[in-house]
Amino acid sequence: MRTIDRPEEKTLLVGLELPNQKEPRVTESLEELGELVRSAGAAVASRAIQRLQTPTSPFYIGLGKAQELSEKCQEDGIHSVIFDDELTPAQSRNLSNVFSRKVLDRTQLILDIFAQRAKTREGKIQIELAQLLYLLPRLTRLWSHLSRQTGGIGTRGPGETQLEVDRRRIQQRIARLHRELEAVRRSRSVQREGRHRCAWPTFCLVGYTNSGKSTLFNRLTRSEVLVEDKLFATLDPTIRLLHLHGKPRAFLTDTVGFIRKLPHDLIDSFRATLEEVKEADLLIHLVDISDPKVEERIADVRRVLEELDVLQKPSLLVWNKIDRLRGPAPLNRLLQRYPGSLGVSARDGSGIEELLSRIESWSRGRARFFRFRLPVERGDLLARLHREGEPVEIRYRPDGVYVQAWVPPFLQASLAPFMVAEHGSADSRDAAGGTTAGENGGMRTERSEGFGTAGDSSGKW
Repeated sequence: MRTIDRPEEKTLLVGLELPNQKEPRVTESLEELGELVRSAGAAVASRAIQRLQTPTSPFYIGLGKAQELSEKCQEDGIHSVIFDDELTPAQSRNLSNVFSRKVLDRTQLILDIFAQRAKTREGKIQIELAQLLYLLPRLTRLWSHLSRQTGGIGTRGPGETQLEVDRRRIQQRIARLHRELEAVRRSRSVQREGRHRCAWPTFCLVGYTNSGKSTLFNRLTRSEVLVEDKLFATLDPTIRLLHLHGKPRAFLTDTVGFIRKLPHDLIDSFRATLEEVKEADLLIHLVDISDPKVEERIADVRRVLEELDVLQKPSLLVWNKIDRLRGPAPLNRLLQRYPGSLGVSARDGSGIEELLSRIESWSRGRARFFRFRLPVERGDLLARLHREGEPVEIRYRPDGVYVQAWVPPFLQASLAPFMVAEHGSADSRDAAGGTTAGENGGMRTERSEGFGTAGDSSGKW
């Protein structure tokens, strides 16, 4: 049976240049919009930029420009028009009437891409919720053919009646999806509690979309999550064990990428997923160093992290795709500008050992130095200390096993009852409270260098 290939959908991209937003910035935003269009499976036929003091209320770009672009679409056989900003319901309705073809905005395009990529039930629920929240205030546009605008016989009642019915059904569906997402949150909370009982640290990969997070995730955890050279290839978070010193000592999370002008409804709908970012102990902020706008990409990610209220979390800035550079100069400049950052190539493995060393240093920096006297019969605790801590000295005596060791936070509570003080300088309360006990006392803290908060451009803690 012969298959008929559908012609690729041709699109016109439209941006608006305002006094506070110059043309290079608008052009760059349209280029990114074009990448989104290609990720959605369509083609970019043309671009247009309109210069205005402010967007017009009825048509966003003005009626004259809209009619001019409509004629261009007719001549070039363009199927749809996509605007780089979110349109109001009135603007969307008016532009659809002028163009007589599909009119979308940036938010609709992103929602469409997410709908294509959602595989899990959780992802599908989140996308449907975001789409319905976007659709609800725009129902009038869909029912314009039954509105009362013209008046007269045959136009009274049915349109608005049906409109109210649709609104009620959508609101009921939204309420149901909220309940299902709440169940997802509870399920994730139970899973996190299980990880908390293990008490290993959690590291979370964050960054701009298509910065190589999934490729790095696969290399660090020996996994095989989907990797594509497309925007938003990853939607659902994936959590795997991360081996440090050859032992599984941490969790690593791969998350959805961020993007400029990320729709607020999408952020709200993905709260259950993005909670993994909020629960992380350390954020690994991955940046595509081959992107000519690295500084702006960092700023865009930080804006989203600020919306999630995690900007002050400890973070490590990592420059990815250094294999694409023609020389060391660009990386060296960024390393000087952002002290404590480092460069890697998730594809060929360059710099991965240094990254693991930094992560291990951060994990070790959370450990404290303790002295214990373990009962002879508690060989299980000694074995666990060997497995998950770093013993410095072990002495076997008739009254017990005396141990000096660096102990990670998740192991401290189990060993607190067996802590001993040196010359009365510390007691077992220090193990639970984390206080420092003298120069040679029961514990001390090793500091980590090269880590900052997610909002600190210096890269240092």
